Amino acid sequence: MSEIIKKYSQKYKKSEEFFTKGGGIIAGSGHESRPQKPFPIFVENAKGSIKFDVDGNRIIDYQMGFGSLLLGHSHPAVMEKVAKRLEQGTHLGALSELELIWGTKVKNLIPSAELVRFTASGSESTLLAMRLARAFTGKKKIIKFKQHYHGWHDYVVPESGLNTDFGVPEETTGTITVLEPEIKIFKKYLEDNTDVAGVIFEATGAHWGQLPLKNPEFMQNLRDLTTKHNIVMIMDEVICGFRVSEGGAQKKYGVLPDLTTMAKIVAGGLPGGAVAGKEEIMSLLNEGTHYKNMYHPGTFNGNPVSATAGIEALNIISNEPINEKADANANKLRIGLKEVLDKMEVKGHVHGISSIVHIALGVEGEYLNEISQVPHSELEEATSGNLPRMIKLAFLNEGIDIMGGIGFMLSSEHTDDDINQTLYGFQNVLSALRSDRII
Repeated sequence: MSEIIKKYSQKYKKSEEFFTKGGGIIAGSGHESRPQKPFPIFVENAKGSIKFDVDGNRIIDYQMGFGSLLLGHSHPAVMEKVAKRLEQGTHLGALSELELIWGTKVKNLIPSAELVRFTASGSESTLLAMRLARAFTGKKKIIKFKQHYHGWHDYVVPESGLNTDFGVPEETTGTITVLEPEIKIFKKYLEDNTDVAGVIFEATGAHWGQLPLKNPEFMQNLRDLTTKHNIVMIMDEVICGFRVSEGGAQKKYGVLPDLTTMAKIVAGGLPGGAVAGKEEIMSLLNEGTHYKNMYHPGTFNGNPVSATAGIEALNIISNEPINEKADANANKLRIGLKEVLDKMEVKGHVHGISSIVHIALGVEGEYLNEISQVPHSELEEATSGNLPRMIKLAFLNEGIDIMGGIGFMLSSEHTDDDINQTLYGFQNVLSALRSDRII
């Protein structure tokens, strides 16, 4: 048996017991980032940058609620407001002023937001945005890019890095076109096809920047072409919204989409999402204002508890140097990870923007405006298969939890001690991978 797996099985013994028990209760492990072999960990509580599992292990967390917790776990101001809200009711079965306040916060931060509609998740946000694009244009086709992830619903799973062949009818996927994220390919497709309603893309590149948009002009070129051909540009900011800047990727890069999809940070780490964009498109959801209206019912849309958390989180991001702190933490980590690779004489690549950090062992490459220029095929190969799985386990053996074995989500609550411990742990990770003859 691998020494990494052996150590992991000993360190997280109670998690293994819970996972075995859960096999007769729960179907699967929930979120795509949770499943891991031989078993996932079970966590009891978390505060700041640290979480504790059922075995009592102290873990430096770089998953941060799969990117939701820019403020860290259990931020006291958010928790205080949520606790008070819980005493006043969790579901009012009516409109609430909280939704207006929440929407105003989104409008004040997201440059393209003229009207806002709240949803219950990121997947719901992308589904709603795509339907709006079809309703507005009267066309059918939606373009997405290879490996870009927009949730689990049928329309976005093709070539998203998930199992796309099971349970999704061809009649559905036939309305989706998947292209390489190359502007020349996109331009040629629009010239040859007239039934395109919109295009959706991750603003940081596929899988929260694992496969970055290498050309910094890509988004502006995309904006110019969508305007020329009268198709709806949907910027997926479910992960990067409020993270790569307080106004998202669109503020950082100065490119305004027609529609923006959000979740995670927008709801302060609670369940919730949103679609925002141009009034002429979003107003299709207004009752009685058009020849036809698009209905969007949802039991938990604009839920008062999620609204409360979202309002407070966005208020803090607006008034405190949260992004600056998280970005500075990520920069320290990026520099340190590179130094460890050099010290250990391991071929590897570290990249990312703002408070996002990615690692890829076995490849090297250059940067343009801080964006990795390593070919996507090389990055994809380096971050798939068994290697990231073993990297994640080896990090967990050091008391560090990273996203999918490929990267780190930083928060404003990570400390210099966290980062120093992580860099020391990374040396042990590389040594363990060598001992197991994985690298």
